[in-house]
This record gives sequence, structure tokens and C-alpha cells, in this order.
Amino acid sequence: DRQWKTIEGSSKSSDHQRKRRPVDTIEKIDNFQNLEAPLLRFRSTMDGVCDGVPFANFIMDLEERKKWDVQIENVYEAYPIHDLEVANVAMGFNYGDCFRLGVGYCKTKPNLGIDSREQLTICGINEFSNGGYLIWGTEMKEWHDHLLPPGKRVTRARSHIFSTTLLPTESGNSFEVEYVLQLEIGGKIPNFLTTPIVTDSVKRLFKCAHDFYSEYQGQKDEIRNGYSLLLTP
Repeated sequence: DRQWKTIEGSSKSSDHQRKRRPVDTIEKIDNFQNLEAPLLRFRSTMDGVCDGVPFANFIMDLEERKKWDVQIENVYEAYPIHDLEVANVAMGFNYGDCFRLGVGYCKTKPNLGIDSREQLTICGINEFSNGGYLIWGTEMKEWHDHLLPPGKRVTRARSHIFSTTLLPTESGNSFEVEYVLQLEIGGKIPNFLTTPIVTDSVKRLFKCAHDFYSEYQGQKDEIRNGYSLLLTP
């Protein structure tokens, strides 16, 4: 079995050290599933109410995404999936209650010598009885390319694995976050150049999330009713 390799931070860090950075630990597994892109794992503890919907909004809502993703050009829900009962049956009711599901499109701007990228993903949000959440997604296959919007195609990036787990602590005043991503940027750019870019981007996401949750009072219904589903890392 491949082991996680710590590339930044430490689980033994003091509370003071953790509060000074948005992510406690960053780890990776190289060549996971025999794919060139590394599997990255980001972990942190955040103060505030455990609610997965605001965290998802940082990824799926264009204006929220712009707060941390300097490369984002557009992100939107292309095809909502309303039959959630079938989705839960397909998951065997083993992963909580899937209450948001859809297929989304994402396009990035050229940045730091990397040209535009596009993605087409199916993603969802699952809620657990213990108050936890799972935000997940995976890239659609080539035979779904007819779902891409019209226009000139750009290099395809692929999220082979994407999941974010939020789990409340016993105190109820904070929660643990684990963000896992295996992103193939596409093109001929080596991973040792793209991995630091992805890492810095996720750090900015965690910084925005930390700032938001420190003031968030748990207005779940208002936030859930305000956005459609789209999760494209």
C-alpha cells in the first residue's frame, strides 16, 4: 500500500501554530491509481458551525470562487439532477443523504504560462446523521463530451478524485475538514510544476473558509435556497 507523505505542516503542531496558517497538514501519494497526478490531502480544523453548503458555495458559485481562485473564468451548473432518491439508492444509502446533485462546467483563464483549461464534472453534497458532510465529484468520461457547451475546445483538466469531508467536533464549536484532490492539469506541463500551483490555490480556499466560518451563525436554509449545485474543483 502506498503511504501518505507529508509535504507541509504536522499533526503535532501547537494550537498557536495551527491558527497562523489555513491548512494544518498537506500530504500526497504519488502515482495513485497509476496516474501521474499526485493525490493530495489537505486537513484543517475550523472554528464555527459545521455546515457543508457554504464550503460548497466557495467552489460552485462564481462570485464566491473568485475570492480565492485567480484563474477562474466561469463555473456554472449545466445539468441539474433532481431524482435524488435514485442517486441515494445507487449509493446504497452508505454515504449519508445526497441532497444536491448535478453536472457542472468550469473554465479557467490562462495563468503563469498555463493556457485555459475546462472540466465537466458530476458532483454532489451528502449529509450525515452525525452532522457531517461529504462534498464529492469526479470528471465525466469522453463519451459525455456532447454535454460540453458549444464553442472552441481548450485543454481538458480532469479531477479523478475530489472529496471534501466536514466533521463536527464534540464541542460543537468547530469542525474538522479534509480536502482530497487528484487533479490532472492536462497538456505537457510536468506535475512538479503544477502541484505547487494547486496547493497554493487550495490554501487560499481554506483561508476564505476560515474567515467565513468564524462569523457564520448557521443559516442553512437561506444558503441552501440561494444557490444551484455546481462543484468543480
